[in-house]
Amino acid sequence: MGSRALPRGARLLIRALDPIWFPSDNFGPRRYGARPDLVVLHYTAMKTAEAARDWLCSPEAGVSAHYVLGYDGTCWQLVTEEMRAWHAGLGAWGSVEEVNSRSIGIEIANTGAEPFPEAQMAALEVLLSGILARWSIPPERVIGHACMAPGRKIDPGPLFDWSRLVTKGLAVRAAPTEPGDFLKDAWRFGYRVTPEQLPALLTSFRDRFRPGANGPLDDTDRALMAGLATRWPAA
Repeated sequence: MGSRALPRGARLLIRALDPIWFPSDNFGPRRYGARPDLVVLHYTAMKTAEAARDWLCSPEAGVSAHYVLGYDGTCWQLVTEEMRAWHAGLGAWGSVEEVNSRSIGIEIANTGAEPFPEAQMAALEVLLSGILARWSIPPERVIGHACMAPGRKIDPGPLFDWSRLVTKGLAVRAAPTEPGDFLKDAWRFGYRVTPEQLPALLTSFRDRFRPGANGPLDDTDRALMAGLATRWPAA
């Protein structure tokens, strides 16, 4: 896509946030006729949003995302939502093993060691609201990169404010129930892990659903995961 002019249909779809069209050539058609039913949140792990944006547009990188969100709330769209961006890599969520074809990827400017500013989070709320409405994606299908690839990825990291998205109906929180088998319930909820990956899973799970917790797996973890698996078993 060589033109900097945003296609009219895409412009109408995302007019609420008015992203800046900054096209990447790193994209393709969604495979098997898939349509997006997941949103994957990332952080850029780079010093500036512009550096991340440019890298995601570089042929050398071989990666991309649908959107990049700057610290001040500036939003760039790199790939139209109908197309397959190259953001997820190896991993799975529930029955979805080819995540790129079934997801929309949002890269949030952050080094991984700093809070996410108000302007950025407010822009994310607007962006997410529009995506979920356009594609009829329920909030339990909004996940982090670490959810679909625990151990390999940790973003959006322990400093990301998932609870803020929950209050807006844009993500889900864990409500405890009777403690169960942590790994089996994790599998039911959507995590695709082996017993050997338990430490990575526990870190990913706590970063999102029990921030600040540490130490070995305990009944609080088991009860929270059981609640997620009971209420939102993954498709």
